[in-house]
Amino acid sequence: MPIEIHAPRSGRIPIGAGAPVALIAGPCVIESEEHVHFLAREIGRRAGPFIFKASFDKANRSSVSSYRGPGLREGLRILAGLKKEGYPVLTDIHEPGQAEAVAEVADILQIPAFLCRQTDLLVAAGRTGRIVNVKKGQFVAPQDLRLAADKVASTGNTRILLTERGSSFGYHNLVVDMRGLAILRSHGYPVVFDATHSVQLPGGAGDASGGQPQFIETLARAAAAAGIDGLFVEVHEAPERAKSDGTNALPLQELERLWRKVRSIDGLVKSADFLGQA
Repeated sequence: MPIEIHAPRSGRIPIGAGAPVALIAGPCVIESEEHVHFLAREIGRRAGPFIFKASFDKANRSSVSSYRGPGLREGLRILAGLKKEGYPVLTDIHEPGQAEAVAEVADILQIPAFLCRQTDLLVAAGRTGRIVNVKKGQFVAPQDLRLAADKVASTGNTRILLTERGSSFGYHNLVVDMRGLAILRSHGYPVVFDATHSVQLPGGAGDASGGQPQFIETLARAAAAAGIDGLFVEVHEAPERAKSDGTNALPLQELERLWRKVRSIDGLVKSADFLGQA
């Protein structure tokens, strides 16, 4: 059975078990309440039902002077407003003590890539009963992410997503091994591909990360052909003005075209004829 999310505006969004690819999209970080609502409306208008993603705190910014977000209390207030508008919500947690408060608002608790081996964090997220999205660390082999999933599942919560976001390749570079998507799927959980962080150049801009957004579509199409259950993209109407990760964000005006292509490939891959099940 797929993992399901229900929200008034989107209705039922199934993830996994052969369901059509789901979209997770939004800005890297909450920039303002107005901006969050603006982007949610615009993403929905271009892509249809989706899961809204934004962080209330970016605790792993490159520089101590970088913008981190509005913080837990204000961030959750803003995300709760989106929930009232009918949007399903995904956001990060960085500390075990944040899990319960965030679970009162978010449909999906996300474990950041840098923290994917933190046992207390994974267990705290699992205990909430919410869906838990574990992002694979750039330093972790896809085979080993099963151990992170096991930590969440030890709580009895098996509503787990596993997200590929590229692997470190030397300094200031990431590569995506498409074999990893199949390996992640072998662990028995739906697999998400993060097409925007996968084109990030960590620390590549000195005191911030750089990026190669021209390759977002290439990798997203390849991942859809490899078979994924969800596509994760950070979106901004003006990436050059984004307060975090603008160098690897997808421009909002490109979302509709990208999503149309990804859904088309996904439909072919999951069709009975293509899979030889007819």
